[in-house]
Amino acid sequence: MSYIASRMSRVQVSPTMAVTDKARAMKAAGMDVIGLGAGEPDFDTPEFIKEAAIKAMRDGKTKYPPVPGIPELREAACRKLKRENGLDYTPDQIQIGVGGKQIIFNAMMATLNPGDEVIVPAPYWVSYTDIAAFAEGTPVVIECRQENNFKLSPEQLEAAITPKTKWLFLNSPSNPTGAAYSRSELKALTDVLMRHPQVLIFADDIYEHITYDDFEFATLAQVEPGLYDRTLTMNGVYGAGPKELIQAMNVIQSQSVSGAASISQWASVAALDGDTSFIAEHNKVFKDRRDIVVGMLNQANGIDCATPEGAFYVYPSCAGLIGKTTEAGKVLGSDEDFAAALLEQEGVAVVFGAAFGLSPHFRISYAYATEDLEEACRRIQRFCGSLK
Repeated sequence: MSYIASRMSRVQVSPTMAVTDKARAMKAAGMDVIGLGAGEPDFDTPEFIKEAAIKAMRDGKTKYPPVPGIPELREAACRKLKRENGLDYTPDQIQIGVGGKQIIFNAMMATLNPGDEVIVPAPYWVSYTDIAAFAEGTPVVIECRQENNFKLSPEQLEAAITPKTKWLFLNSPSNPTGAAYSRSELKALTDVLMRHPQVLIFADDIYEHITYDDFEFATLAQVEPGLYDRTLTMNGVYGAGPKELIQAMNVIQSQSVSGAASISQWASVAALDGDTSFIAEHNKVFKDRRDIVVGMLNQANGIDCATPEGAFYVYPSCAGLIGKTTEAGKVLGSDEDFAAALLEQEGVAVVFGAAFGLSPHFRISYAYATEDLEEACRRIQRFCGSLK
């Protein structure tokens, strides 16, 4: 008889972390592997942010922090939201977490009752559905296909909402596709949401500043002020939302991690208040990498790769390869087969599309060194060309 709780059947290990761990282990064993699974930029943390962490340690700011976060960081988040998004928040409307996953976890655990529905446009970040399910909610996945730029339409949203709908997740720019919603596209969605006052909105803005080609970012509560009291806006280290929701999330946090590490919080104050010119510099590199990866993948037999508006991911279709056979005699029956065979034959680790709820695709993070991306794309081209 197993001692493992039944709730564990609702979740799985994050596929992106699993791919990254496997690539790391293969490298450690001396194999020639290029891992493109994790969305972790190769740029170092800016010096002024690191110095703020060091100063916090030297100043003895190493004790237990307040559960919601240190006041200085919650105030910095309020300043950021006002300055960049035109949104007014007070510190008691802010929760500081150890990262985006914790903000999601706290929100879902604090609000979902068994059977509550959570609308998740696919492809989605892998943690949305699992966290909602862990909290006893019911994920309602809506496929947003490549021909529609991987975006949720107002008609799809309207059709998915029921009396049981509790949340909508919206991530723009998106992980895994890089698709970003324009202000007019968001307005069309908010018009639907205004007709359904029971629906809360989780706006995942973590890639807000990583956009290309003059794309102008906007967030839901900014586009439709009528949704302000129903929206939780998450941007990495913080979540901003209604006081009642934040208070409930603080209860969850008080019984889990207690609070984010004090040193990291002081570093985050510097990051939110400091010079952000480095972001534009990084984006120039990301854009060049995006263009290289999109161009090279579209030269590979059987792959069709859209050009994303933001983030640092591409989500190519491998539909043209399904049913083909590898040099080892394996038939590719799915995008998971594709990813496994690519890793085995060419040593390139990508995440298969089924992990994100939409197949047959795969995700590549281009937050890696340019030379590694070019070599990986050459190997992908070679792999695709070898299929029969």
